[in-house]
Amino acid sequence: MAQPTNTFDSYDAKGIREDLENVIYDISPEETPFYSSCKKVKATNTYHEWQTDALRSSAANAHIEGDATTAEARGVTTRLGNYTQIFKNAVVIPDTDQGLDKAGRGAEMAYQVLKIAKEQKLDIEKALFDNNAQVAGSNSAARELAGAPVWFTSTIQNKGTGGAHANGTGSNARTDGTQTVFNQDKFDATMQSIWEKGGRPDTVYLSAFQMNKALAFTGNNNQRSTVQAGDEKVVKSLDVYVTPWGTIEFQPTRENRSRDVFIMQNDMWAVGVLRPTKNVELAKTGDAETRQVLTELTLIAKNEKANGMVADCTTS
Repeated sequence: MAQPTNTFDSYDAKGIREDLENVIYDISPEETPFYSSCKKVKATNTYHEWQTDALRSSAANAHIEGDATTAEARGVTTRLGNYTQIFKNAVVIPDTDQGLDKAGRGAEMAYQVLKIAKEQKLDIEKALFDNNAQVAGSNSAARELAGAPVWFTSTIQNKGTGGAHANGTGSNARTDGTQTVFNQDKFDATMQSIWEKGGRPDTVYLSAFQMNKALAFTGNNNQRSTVQAGDEKVVKSLDVYVTPWGTIEFQPTRENRSRDVFIMQNDMWAVGVLRPTKNVELAKTGDAETRQVLTELTLIAKNEKANGMVADCTTS
């Protein structure tokens, strides 16, 4: 089979318009479950403080009639604080862009600023989960907030050999230990430890790898992995886990350290916002437009005893 002589086909033609869809496809993950679950409160200083307290242990309490009353020693509150961290990103777009006809977006600046805002939220989520001690900052060093692992002292289970918790004030990071496999016994022991201290955790934040370990938890005759004849689908998920120490939901996350499984009471965490996310046009210095997206905030660990962590888990 051959073309007739002198056939003018598409391979010879010049000036054919490009066929480019007017859509940009992006499936990059943008969920921030922990940051989104934290209540946002107003911070009015770069060092935001709060207080914690605890009841004394129960004791025998019986007295004879008419005896003199003696006051008992009372404990004082614990004062804690965390530094606000500045999250900042910027984009510069030449003014030439205003005359261009682009596929998938109208204005390049608007498109890039939206991307930056999403990326910055991921940076915040990562910072909240990081094993990072707070930094006061100076004129040559940035302030840094202390992440969640830094606040745990009393409800960490499965510290690997050589591992040690931080001092709970935000000033130092925990020491990682030898990693071991995450399992149901370690999780249940942590839940019990939290319950004994008065906590009521409601959410587990864990990586995809550790979520697969959680799927192996036994209970209810392992009915999570079943075939439903009605719609012909295999169900293998773990949304809610019921224990004697409370009912808790599992939330896979992408920004937490995979070696740590966080068992959280969400209302015992908050984010102190000194400056909410804002998109600002900076001064023009040439033939370009510059915009800055900035957020300043810190993490508030209202009371670490309400939460727990299974630390130093293997990740492969």
